[in-house]
Amino acid sequence: MLKIHQLQKSYPIGDSSLHVLKGIDLNVEEGEMVAIMGSSGSGKSTLLNIIGMLDEADSGEYILDGLPIKDLTEKKAAVYRNKFLGFIFQSFNLINYKNAIENVALPLYYQGLKRKERQELAMFHLEKVGLANWAKHLPKELSGGQKQRVAIARALAANPKLLLADEPTGALDTKTSYEIMAFIQQLNDEGKTILMVTHEEDIANMCKRIVRLRDGVIMEDKKVNQVRAEQYV
Repeated sequence: MLKIHQLQKSYPIGDSSLHVLKGIDLNVEEGEMVAIMGSSGSGKSTLLNIIGMLDEADSGEYILDGLPIKDLTEKKAAVYRNKFLGFIFQSFNLINYKNAIENVALPLYYQGLKRKERQELAMFHLEKVGLANWAKHLPKELSGGQKQRVAIARALAANPKLLLADEPTGALDTKTSYEIMAFIQQLNDEGKTILMVTHEEDIANMCKRIVRLRDGVIMEDKKVNQVRAEQYV
C-alpha cells in the first residue's frame, strides 16, 4: 500500500538548512492502523505532509498503491490526493458557510460527480457516522465531536485507499476522543488503511502499530496489542 525508502527532507534557514527527515524507511500494508509519534520537531508532521502530497521530499522513494509519487505538478498532486487519500485534521477544516452534507460532498465535486449523486453519497456517509439528522446544520451548530464526525464522513466520501489522520482527537475531550477512536477502529476493522499522527500514548495504543520518530529518524517501529476504544465509551 505505502512504501517509503530513504526519504530525506531539509528546509533552508538563512545560510544553512534544517535536516528534518534523515533517511526514513516505512512500509504500511493494506488494512494496517499505524500511529506515528514524536515530540515537536521530530519530523512527524513533515512526513505526514509528504505522504499527503502537500510537500515533496528532497530525495528517496515514495510509492503509494504501486504508483511512484515524484515530481508532481500541483494539479497532478491534487488529482492523486483526491483519488488515493482522505484527510482528518485536528481542527476539522470544515467550511463554515456550508452545512454538513455540503462539506461531505465537496471532494465528490472534484471527482466530477453530478449533484444528485454527490448528495446521495454524502448522506450515506453522514448516516455512517450517525449524523443524518444534522445534515443541514452548519459547523457552528455542531459540537466538537460532531464536527470531527463530519470531517471523517468527508474523508470517506471519495472512498480513499488511505486515511491520514493528523491529531484527530487533539481538539476533543477524553470521552469524545474515545468515541471518535472507536469509530476509526471500526473503519479499520472494515479494511480501511489508517495512518495517524498523535502525541497521546493512550490514542496511539488504540492503533495496531506504533512508529516513533526522533530528530528525523525512526527510533522504534513495533506492533502493539490494540486497546479497544469502545470499552471506554
